[in-house]
Amino acid sequence: MTATERETSEQRRARYDADEEHSLRERIAGTKWRKRLAANAPVNHGYRIGVGVVGFLIVIGGVAAIPLPGPGWLVVIGGLFVLATEFTWAERLLEFTKRHVKSWTEWVTRQPVWVRALIGVATAAFVYGVLVVTLHLTGVPDWIPDWVPMWH
Repeated sequence: MTATERETSEQRRARYDADEEHSLRERIAGTKWRKRLAANAPVNHGYRIGVGVVGFLIVIGGVAAIPLPGPGWLVVIGGLFVLATEFTWAERLLEFTKRHVKSWTEWVTRQPVWVRALIGVATAAFVYGVLVVTLHLTGVPDWIPDWVPMWH
């Protein structure tokens, strides 16, 4: 591609703005590779089943990780994103989730520092509590050195 054929930032922005009018599923369905898959009904059906299985496995893994320290909710949202590429209901649920996460984030940022600190401390205490209960129920792994202050 030569310099004169390159897409300008204004053209990219216009293309992106035009894409925002369509849902994620519609944008994926409009790509060449997806149109080729859709043209063959058995392949299309298998692809949709595959996306559904992979998306649900990611969501289930994220739900299992929610009470544990780590990015459980982020994994759930990632699984919804995978499902939303093929399923309208998942796309609506993803939009609902994004809307509520955004409103929660905006609410938290409007709060005084002491409220935000209290939310942070409560979250850390919850994660610590889940970690302690998990270690108590499953036992402390052998790979943790003895100098780490935990019971064995």
